[in-house]
Amino acid sequence: MPDIVYRPRGRVPGTVAGAHRGRDAGGLGTFRDQVPFLRMPDARRIDVRATLRDPFEGTYVRRFESRTSIEVWALVDLSASMRFSGEADRMELVSALCGCLAASATRIGDAFGLMGCDATVREDVLLPASRRRSIAAEVASRLAGAACTVDRADGMEEAARRLVGRPKIVFLISDFRWPDAAIANTFSSLARHDLVPVVVADAAEEEGLPEWGLMELDDLEGAGRRVVFMRPSLRRRWIAREAERASTLRRIATAYGRPPFRLSGRFDPDAVSRHLLAS
Repeated sequence: MPDIVYRPRGRVPGTVAGAHRGRDAGGLGTFRDQVPFLRMPDARRIDVRATLRDPFEGTYVRRFESRTSIEVWALVDLSASMRFSGEADRMELVSALCGCLAASATRIGDAFGLMGCDATVREDVLLPASRRRSIAAEVASRLAGAACTVDRADGMEEAARRLVGRPKIVFLISDFRWPDAAIANTFSSLARHDLVPVVVADAAEEEGLPEWGLMELDDLEGAGRRVVFMRPSLRRRWIAREAERASTLRRIATAYGRPPFRLSGRFDPDAVSRHLLAS
């Protein structure tokens, strides 16, 4: 499987060597600019040509841009609606995405961490950020065994509070069937990080609706089963409501980070890479 290619938005703070453009400048790395000797008194980096060109006889040194690592985190919604299976099994898609992210991050020297949340942060689906190559297999194993039975995802806000320290890349993975206020609060809590919302969706929720007929709907979050007589007017309202929900999520997401990525049908690492490099 190909790697997921990503890059942080802006320069990354920190001193651990890695693959991304660092915020700090020094004597090693990629050439950045030339500065007066007094700003960076390193005689080993004196730029003879720039010094000779200065009419005021100043001395200049070359400054280089450091390459730094970053932590990549996946915050996964484990509420009951995430066990929906239509065109594809949602948790299988999530497991494939997180496993590929973990492998891609550790391969270039970044650390990867995982938190699963329902009403609280699930300790059984918690992996601290690590650069171990084997973490990709652990991520897939934890998610494969995770039960999605609780009807809330309040633990997302608690997970956001745990991500302290330097800014990180955070993949927030959910179907986002939450109240708008909960979505806004969670995104606001993660605003200091490079936030990547991933919407786990299924074409069966829209395209699978018939024009006419009886449908038995099962609310996975505890409201029970209900038989509905589907008709064109109800189908139009259903689709319009889904479009409105997607538009609201996109508006909130772009206010705090990147636009959402829709994960539906099958996992395509190249599609994820294109989204991350374009946003």
